[in-house]
Amino acid sequence: MLLCCRLDVAAAKGQAFMTTDMLLWGVVLLPALAALTWIDIRTLRLPDALTLPLIGAGLVQSWYFTGDVWIALIGAAGGYVFFLGIEKGYRALRGRDGLGRGDAKLLAAGGAWCGWIGLPWIVLIASGSGLAFAGALTLMGRRPDGMMPFGPFLALGIGVVWLGQFRLVWL
Repeated sequence: MLLCCRLDVAAAKGQAFMTTDMLLWGVVLLPALAALTWIDIRTLRLPDALTLPLIGAGLVQSWYFTGDVWIALIGAAGGYVFFLGIEKGYRALRGRDGLGRGDAKLLAAGGAWCGWIGLPWIVLIASGSGLAFAGALTLMGRRPDGMMPFGPFLALGIGVVWLGQFRLVWL
């Protein structure tokens, strides 16, 4: 409730949501996330040609805004290692893939863009929206069989957390 009131006050004051610098970096991140979403839905793959440059761009934008790249480096490494561990653990337990390496690289990109502090929020949003989507499919009588792309939900989480960081700066 307090957050909603604060957002109303900020809007009434005419505070901008993003500066030009933030908008320009958003033009790098958001279309890349949209492209990765589309590709993952169609092919169940997240190509290195998009995920790896996105990690590099995230490190550069972290340095640009904060002058420090360590938070982004820790976020990128932490995100990759976390999902790599889940991938390996699931395969050891179930004998089949449950998470692709592209998902680990996309979470690494999320860690680079949002820092290590954003990783839990990215994973929470991605997991919650993925579960909601699978639940909606089940309610409609379409059981999600086989593999389901997780990249679109990760992209949603990264986008929301990255945009949310700037909204909180203005509060």
